[in-house]
Amino acid sequence: MELEKILKGLNPDQKKAVLHDHETAGQLLILAGAGSGKTSVLTKRIQYRIMCGVNPENILALTFTAKAAGEMRERVEEMFPKAGVRLCTFHSLALHMLKTKIMYKGKFTYCYEILGFEKVPTPTELNSRLFYQKLRELKIKKENLSREQLFSYELSTAATQKIKPLRDEVLKTGKVVFEDLIFEAIHLLENFEEAREYFQKQWTEILVDEYQDINPTQYRMVKNMLGEKKSLFVVGDDDQAIYGFRGADIGNINRFREDFLDSTLIRLEWNYRSVAQVLYLSNGIFKNKPLHLKKVLRAGNPKGSKGNPLFLENRKPELWISENPVEEIQKIVQAIKELRLSYDLEWENFAILVRYNRQRMYYEEALKDYEIPIAKTEEEGVEKGVHVETVHASKGLQYAVVFYGGLAEGLTPGECKGSRQKRKSQLEEERRLYYVGVTRAESYLILLYCKHRFWKGRLMKLKRSRFLPKELLPQKKSGIVMPLLMFKLRLVLSVLLYLAFQMARFPFLKWKYKGHFDIWVDDKIQMLSAFCIKMLRVDLEIQNQAVLGKIDWTRPVIVVGNHCSFADIPMIFLSLQRRVGFVAKKSLEKVPFLSFWMKELGCIFVDRQKGGATNAIREAIKERGKPPALCLFPEGTRNKGDKLLEFKSGGFHLASELNSFILPLVIKGSINAWENRKNTAPCKVILRFLEPIDVEELKKANPVLDPKLDLCAKVRHQMEMNL
Repeated sequence: MELEKILKGLNPDQKKAVLHDHETAGQLLILAGAGSGKTSVLTKRIQYRIMCGVNPENILALTFTAKAAGEMRERVEEMFPKAGVRLCTFHSLALHMLKTKIMYKGKFTYCYEILGFEKVPTPTELNSRLFYQKLRELKIKKENLSREQLFSYELSTAATQKIKPLRDEVLKTGKVVFEDLIFEAIHLLENFEEAREYFQKQWTEILVDEYQDINPTQYRMVKNMLGEKKSLFVVGDDDQAIYGFRGADIGNINRFREDFLDSTLIRLEWNYRSVAQVLYLSNGIFKNKPLHLKKVLRAGNPKGSKGNPLFLENRKPELWISENPVEEIQKIVQAIKELRLSYDLEWENFAILVRYNRQRMYYEEALKDYEIPIAKTEEEGVEKGVHVETVHASKGLQYAVVFYGGLAEGLTPGECKGSRQKRKSQLEEERRLYYVGVTRAESYLILLYCKHRFWKGRLMKLKRSRFLPKELLPQKKSGIVMPLLMFKLRLVLSVLLYLAFQMARFPFLKWKYKGHFDIWVDDKIQMLSAFCIKMLRVDLEIQNQAVLGKIDWTRPVIVVGNHCSFADIPMIFLSLQRRVGFVAKKSLEKVPFLSFWMKELGCIFVDRQKGGATNAIREAIKERGKPPALCLFPEGTRNKGDKLLEFKSGGFHLASELNSFILPLVIKGSINAWENRKNTAPCKVILRFLEPIDVEELKKANPVLDPKLDLCAKVRHQMEMNL
């Protein structure tokens, strides 16, 4: 019962993470996309390990704020009250370690005494002026040493000797700054065997939140506490690494699989915060990142946090272009007032996000002029007005409506300085910051570009941001009307050329990406699908995508849909956001380039005249030796209207044999995208996912399940009701 309670509400990927076995699968890196429920996974993992008999006092969970640690502790203690798990920040852990008494040279001694402290270490506020005065006395240039580096192990022997009087003073008074604690904890672990053995034995399991934000010293601290153990469980998102200016090293997350060769990677890609349209935009932000770290965010919540009708509309993000700040603020105020009335939203459901504090102050003053209440900070009191904050401050938060201000060069992305390499690194962090801002929006995202703005004391003409997606930019109207035949010919040639180009690169890329080549193929299939939809001029609306989160894709999955058009295939790929094979006519094997890619997809070619598709599928599955993900059209051929043709039951018998999931879907309007196309105007198509069926669970309840009656008929009824 406890396990059932812990796993309740988790999707298959989250369950896999919670149940991870370190002994057989090594250390675990969870790449948790924005809004993917990482805190829930962390706390449920702790609960699960306690349920398995691990002493709570042997579990260590590290995060970056005392607030986050407190929230996690509350969740853990809902099931295990007063559990002695150490949930804390890196700095509080280091202080705890220094204050711990251990057996050292035959007697119990405080660790801070082992390190040479004469008094208990007490974090104090830094007096910079006094510290720099002491540096001058020692003839040390202040740019060569910051107070945070005083106990650094990276200093040269000569430098260490020179600053010894400063270190001795800290050891005598116990007045430390926070970074001293980390350095001294590392010094303790690396140089005193008794301490290292004690703490490695004390915490047999280590969990780290926001792993992308740890700096090199924090990483070293974790590695020393872990020792030879495999029980490291870390959660992070390289796409949200926005604290490089504080010393955070994104390389720690990028190198995890190299540092821990036996480790496992799990992606959490179901987003329980934002509508699908916001996620489509966010997925396009990192087009050139390393394949092994790529994630695809999928909408996992059909109702939003409060079930507001605005969420159900699934609005596309918009770009508002203004000539000046006055025009811009008028648009914002009008929109806030109209949305409040139309959707019964509170003031605190709105946020204006910006890159810099100076921008924040401008918007706050401007809103006050229009008598719009501003949300106060936690220190000031209660979240009852519009939130105006920097993107850094908004991390971890979410709002129904987000106005993202300053989508202009120099604001977003912010100004990048230094060497070429530094500018490149800063720009990538600016891109990640932009991603964080975009993914704060639950229901409606408005990007703001103001052409002229007072900035740094003068009126400036600003260029629009390089981050703005092309599809949101104003489109130039062409007076040329393309004949339908030319439109179709252009599409076919474009797709074949695309396939040919990618095929030519295939041998080189297969060698280059080696273990990640399948990810490259998946990525290219998505790009091709998006390219086809664009060339077809299809306005594709995907409904009920959240049900995909109920499917365990490590098991066989049979996708079942109606079939009206050749255009259905790329639409299904794009909607599933993953690769599936399908049954195709044998004659398609002769089409140049196309057949090559169809085989890469896992398609199965059959002679429709002779039949036997189900047997061909069985043979292919047997040959490939892995659970299939197949898309089947039970009508057997394309229908030419809104009514379904007669279903063939072979695919449903196969689903029963494989104990698979069945995922039904219906497509409306796709026949007008190609076969019945009348002109080249944009065409509206709706693809709707229906409730998936777990055949394995059905058979447990009904061991004599009849595939034709209990599966085929049930799926057909579902599809007819939604067409």
